[in-house]
Amino acid sequence: MIAVTRSVTWRIAIGYGALFGLSMFALLVLVYWSAAGYMTRQMEAVIEAEVQGLAERYRSAGLRGLRGLVAERLDRNPASSSIYLLADPGFRVLAGNLTGWPEAARSTERWIEFRLHAADDAAARPEVHRARARHFQLPRGYHLLVGRNLRDLDEMRSAVIRAVAWGVGVTVALGVAGAWWMRRSVAARIESINHTSRRIMEGELSERIESHGSGDEFDDLIAHLNAMLERIETLMEDVRRVSDNVAHDLRTPLGRLRTRLEQLRDAGSDGASAALAEAALGEADQMLATFNALLRIARIETGRRRHAFERVDLAAIGNDVADLYAPLAEARGITFRHSGIEAPVAADADLIFQSLANLLDNAIKYTPEGGAVTLHVTSDDATVTAVVADSGPGVPPGEREAVLRRFYRLEPARAAPGSGLGLSLVAAVAQLHEATLTLGDNAPGLIVRLQFERAG
Repeated sequence: MIAVTRSVTWRIAIGYGALFGLSMFALLVLVYWSAAGYMTRQMEAVIEAEVQGLAERYRSAGLRGLRGLVAERLDRNPASSSIYLLADPGFRVLAGNLTGWPEAARSTERWIEFRLHAADDAAARPEVHRARARHFQLPRGYHLLVGRNLRDLDEMRSAVIRAVAWGVGVTVALGVAGAWWMRRSVAARIESINHTSRRIMEGELSERIESHGSGDEFDDLIAHLNAMLERIETLMEDVRRVSDNVAHDLRTPLGRLRTRLEQLRDAGSDGASAALAEAALGEADQMLATFNALLRIARIETGRRRHAFERVDLAAIGNDVADLYAPLAEARGITFRHSGIEAPVAADADLIFQSLANLLDNAIKYTPEGGAVTLHVTSDDATVTAVVADSGPGVPPGEREAVLRRFYRLEPARAAPGSGLGLSLVAAVAQLHEATLTLGDNAPGLIVRLQFERAG
């Protein structure tokens, strides 16, 4: 239900069906009241004419003539729904088809309604119907009541109500069906855009959204989106081309500079010159490492290596990384522990190794002597998780997203060697593998979780 309420297409479909149903309901109700009102007015007009005719007979032929006319009309059509009743000033019945003067008819109102108990031989008890009549007072105090049994009108109204109910039901059903079809059509177009967007986010920048050729607003939107994607791909190719040119133009001079610094250091110059050459050599190495890290992150973010994923054991990779960094932790006086169970994932083994190496390198670099660093690889039926924790200063909650950006470094870390690209590479690898990267508080220290989908 929550998914339905969050879906724009479902809300449009439901709203369209409800509006369509309410509109038809209002229309049918208006038809019903118009028809019922017309029939009621027609009935009252007929009763009014009959009253005037009977009153005229009373004035011309007297009470005897009026009684004869009432009896004649009743004899002519005994099963008629007409009601005739003539009573003296004390409301004693003189003629008509009712056994007594209705209590409601004693009112001074011109039009009255009362209930009739009609006997039915086939029924266990008499039926009760509504009746509507016109009360007319004759000269010398006599009373004349002319009306109609509303049974036929009530049955007609019931039939109309049933027709309205069926009409509304069918209309709502058709409206919901039409809204569902509309929702399905819109959802299919949106899903086409979403599918292409997911492919592009996975690195397939050449993907384009398919147009239906209908020339509607969706096709217009798709045309603009495809033009935007074309422009983005062009810009990305330009950036990649610039990166390749930079790699070609700068990597070789930096390599030559490093070689000459080594020659200067080994040339047997005085101690001060050798120290300067050694320092410059370190700076050159740092520039080369930063440059290589930037290029590697850029290549990872393009997603071009997803096709090369293989089934690998994350625990085995973790063991290799642990074996590499255990001596460094021991040399710094840091307690290092690691563990892992079989944890199959579909991944690029080299990139996973580099990510875990970066995490351990940071953990050992910022953990003081006497501290502890751990690497654990766990697995369940659905996920595989690598957890690196340390007892260092940690990362404040407000800066845990910022440290994943390129070149971002916390103030205490700016004095330490590094370029601020280690966690950026880990984030890029996690995005490429559709893994979840989270940074948390180890109290004290930092705990980093890298969670992958378990390979089948």
